[in-house]
Amino acid sequence: MAEEVKLYGTWASLYTSRVEVVLKLKGIEYENVEEDLSNKSPLLLKYIPIHKKYIDDTWKQNPIFPKDPYDRAMARFWAKFIDEKIQPAVWKTLLVGENEREAAIEEAHQLLKTLENELKGKKFFGGESLGFLDIAGNVLVWLEVSQEALGMNLLDKEKFPILHEWCERVLDDDTFKQVMPPKEKILAFARARFEAFLGPK
Repeated sequence: MAEEVKLYGTWASLYTSRVEVVLKLKGIEYENVEEDLSNKSPLLLKYIPIHKKYIDDTWKQNPIFPKDPYDRAMARFWAKFIDEKIQPAVWKTLLVGENEREAAIEEAHQLLKTLENELKGKKFFGGESLGFLDIAGNVLVWLEVSQEALGMNLLDKEKFPILHEWCERVLDDDTFKQVMPPKEKILAFARARFEAFLGPK
């Protein structure tokens, strides 16, 4: 009997989205259990965290990690860079006061440029097809879609042409399109989150 897979999360979670893309890439059938993150169920707390590496080790088909150990290590390094450097820097540009915003934007731009340099000459971060680092970079795809709702243009097409083209390719990927919520839903969520932090404009 095939193992039953349940995905506990919420549509607005970047981390849930990442796992969902991996499951779909591997052709694993699963039940999506939508959670209220303000009132987490005991099962959700029990199973957090589930890592993509665990999924890759358990289901070998369509591996998302590079085969070469060095390339795998570098993919993990850049994924950590996105989560621990770029994500906080993006939020910082939204939450700081006017006097600090220019410096915060410059910091975010420097980090984005560093990541863009890693993408030069590549269709996707891992090569010719969607892989681990492209999935980990979904925060940039959400930023590309939602930045207009936040009154910003952090991922500027002229300043970051390579990242912009990569975002377009990811958004056009058949698997990613199955997971990505409609643009209007993302925009409404982004506006609500932004206003919850700063209050309505």
